[in-house]
Amino acid sequence: MHNTPAPARKNILLLIPQLTYGGAERVFHDHGQELARHHHVVECVFDSSTEVAFPTQNTLVALDVPAGAGVVGKLRSFVQRIQRVKQLKREHQIDVCISHLEGADYLNLLSKGSERVLLCIHNSKRHDPNIRGALGWLRRRVLMPWLYRSADRVVPVSRDLRQELIDMFGLAPEKVVTVNNFFDVEGIRRRSQEPLSAAQEALFTQHPVLITAGRLAREKNQIALLEVLHTMRRQGNLTAKLVLLGDGPLRADLLQQCQKLGLRSWQVWDETPLTDDFDVYFFGFQSNPFQYIARAAVSLLSSSTEGFPMALCEAMACGVPVVSTDCPTGPREILAPATPAQHYARTPEWAEFGILLPLLGAGPALEASAPIWAETLTSLLADLPKRTYYAAQAHSRVQDFAPVKIMQQWESLLTPVQSK
Repeated sequence: MHNTPAPARKNILLLIPQLTYGGAERVFHDHGQELARHHHVVECVFDSSTEVAFPTQNTLVALDVPAGAGVVGKLRSFVQRIQRVKQLKREHQIDVCISHLEGADYLNLLSKGSERVLLCIHNSKRHDPNIRGALGWLRRRVLMPWLYRSADRVVPVSRDLRQELIDMFGLAPEKVVTVNNFFDVEGIRRRSQEPLSAAQEALFTQHPVLITAGRLAREKNQIALLEVLHTMRRQGNLTAKLVLLGDGPLRADLLQQCQKLGLRSWQVWDETPLTDDFDVYFFGFQSNPFQYIARAAVSLLSSSTEGFPMALCEAMACGVPVVSTDCPTGPREILAPATPAQHYARTPEWAEFGILLPLLGAGPALEASAPIWAETLTSLLADLPKRTYYAAQAHSRVQDFAPVKIMQQWESLLTPVQSK
């Protein structure tokens, strides 16, 4: 048996705007820990005053260039940030700089010297609701297509993101390399077995619980799940409970929508005791979400857009059947990898590793899709053999995203291929 030789040690700079709680930030942190096994890693954020949700053993530095006021001030601070990144690259003799998220990508590319520049792309540029208006047009049509071409490699986290980058920005296909996110399946399984409080345990054992995990934000579209539960109630399913893990800017809107739909909501931020008298449970941000997810009957992903959804794969690692919107991008690649990327579910698709459903949307689109979701979920909750089958399939599929396999792909990108 041949031992794989250790990779040549490099100085690597990882660049991200901030390390607050989020999917891209978690991937950044995980990459930093794994790369540090073989390399010297420096992690860099824009501002030292922002909260660090993912503490690191690596050197953590900040640009600490104050954001300017007005167009001239903003431009000046942008140029100063580029200079500061250049300085860091020189100071730490950086061989490879990997940036995560668009703002960091610009700084990485515009400070480029002799080091290798890699961009890790987490989200759809075509479907991102935050890229809008005149500035959005400039970013999507001018800045990204022009600048991204000067990267050594652009590394999207899903195959469909790769195609989108090639089509939208005219990037050379050989420059765009898909590397999926990785998951510590064994670590997730271990943490999922930690005990709950007696009241929490009772909720999960005595009722079929639908669970969803993620930031309470527009693109995650949890508000549509309230309509789905409301529809299930109207169709006669009075037992299912909905649990939301996470917090975010839409918390108040979600609580208000519960009230509007006549759904009784419990929230961790109140002092109300936890009982089974409620329809919807807001558990807030939990440092160990897996102990809740593993006890649910079904895990839901309601997003209108994704990159390569962490929450979906983490639920699969917990051994829970998953139901997801067939949104761009990621869910189809994970749950139905043998099907074409261009295919979108219009009706329930009982795929190889989970169930894909139509996008939930809002307004008339939600009125059309909520009954489809409600009927599918009621059917799945009533069918224990099917849930058991999909739980096993989910756990099997997530093994494809183990850390060793994924980090080998990253290692291959750190060194340029020598042409013969």
